[in-house]
Amino acid sequence: MSPLITAADLADALGGVTVLDVRWRLGGPPGPAEYALGHIPGAVYCDLDTVLAAPAGKGGRHPLPSAAAFEASMRSLGVSDGRPVVVYDDWNALAAARAWWCLRYFGHRDVRVLDGGLKAWTGDLSKDTPDVVPGDFTARPGGMPLITADQAAILADDGVLLDARARERYRGEVEPVDPVAGHIPGAVNAPTTENLEPGGRFHRPEFLRERFNTLGVVEGVPVGAYCGSGVTAAHEVLALESAGMTASLYAGSWSEWITDPARPVERS
Repeated sequence: MSPLITAADLADALGGVTVLDVRWRLGGPPGPAEYALGHIPGAVYCDLDTVLAAPAGKGGRHPLPSAAAFEASMRSLGVSDGRPVVVYDDWNALAAARAWWCLRYFGHRDVRVLDGGLKAWTGDLSKDTPDVVPGDFTARPGGMPLITADQAAILADDGVLLDARARERYRGEVEPVDPVAGHIPGAVNAPTTENLEPGGRFHRPEFLRERFNTLGVVEGVPVGAYCGSGVTAAHEVLALESAGMTASLYAGSWSEWITDPARPVERS
């Protein structure tokens, strides 16, 4: 099953799926305010900072939430194990991909991202906050491959480690968010913007396979992805899965990597 769903298919499925609005972006505008102005009917707001991440610290700017915290949050949003989930945002699927990855990692088997995001939705929007029936989701970590900083360093040598950030951040020319610029030595730059068509939808699987093949992602070679804080890297994992490829996520990403001054930094 594709990890993506079209707006037309979602419209047909409304009422039989749990829809999460994951609008969030670095620097705003605030997601809850955007949700209140209008959302896909029946959608429940899911906050990235408080639901899809633990408090910032040595684990980076967006560490993964604990299984217990994630389970409680998902149940409060109406997520159940046996009911499909669709997630969307208005930020090129960057936040939605994080929700998709977290749900998959914690064991939900039927999660898809609205391809093209809210912009692709042609139906009516609602300002009503739905009454949520608590779900029965049970968090079972391990549904998606996850790697540590040490494993990411090994992967950069023995496989392919994709850096999902913009090229200028990868090269260390600018760093608008984290206190240290650069990238993990040996990592290959693969900006998430190149996963998408100009209209905001994901490229076809064949296109994505060719793109990642040129970056060294071929059968038999282990691959992982990281970014600044583990959010946009989930977009890379999503694009790879859409292309029929499996990748590990370094969730702590660059913001965790640089908390240890002994870890090397490359700029080029």
